[in-house]
Amino acid sequence: MDLDFHVVWTFSGALAQGLRLSVTLTVVCMALGSLLGALLALARTSGSLWLSLPATAYVELLRGTPVLIQLFWVFFCLPLVIGFEPSNFASGVIALSLSMGAITAETFRAALRSISRDQKDACAALGLSRWARTRYVVLPQALLRATPVLLSNTITLFKESALVSAVGLADLMFIGGNISNSVGRPIEVLTSVAAIYFVIAFPLTRVVTRVEKGMLRKLAL
Repeated sequence: MDLDFHVVWTFSGALAQGLRLSVTLTVVCMALGSLLGALLALARTSGSLWLSLPATAYVELLRGTPVLIQLFWVFFCLPLVIGFEPSNFASGVIALSLSMGAITAETFRAALRSISRDQKDACAALGLSRWARTRYVVLPQALLRATPVLLSNTITLFKESALVSAVGLADLMFIGGNISNSVGRPIEVLTSVAAIYFVIAFPLTRVVTRVEKGMLRKLAL
């Protein structure tokens, strides 16, 4: 068949609008997911069974089920539970944020456990409270050590955000699919959509690699 990528340029405005929504969704969900993940990690490492057991159950449940199933549950089942129907965007934000919360919880927990016992003992010797030790010593170092993985998680989230097209949210994938169906040019349109995801994600993976190498050098000093 003859390929004609000019049709993609014709709909460039619509694709740009879908990309804008995908990026917005990624940023919002990563911010909320990171905050939730930090709280879950603190709960899991708190030493309290009342905090660690529910946090562990949440993390294992969300990490052990497909993100698409979680998205469908939030979109179709949550309205029946809470009594009103959130918008498509709100449903996407809720589902992806909850999923990223479970993933980043493991990232932060590993970062927290990587901090040496000597630093915690030094805080105790200085008479710092548990809250002061966590806020001023443990959390800043944990965030620094978790940064490369969080950036990698952000890239993964950007690609997984295409799942929201399954519930009618007009992201890049949803608009690309509609254009493909309307003009009958799936190869040109879907290939272009894949190229857009790649052009954004690939440079970010290089950035993550550089950041990770820099972090390893700092931690080795």
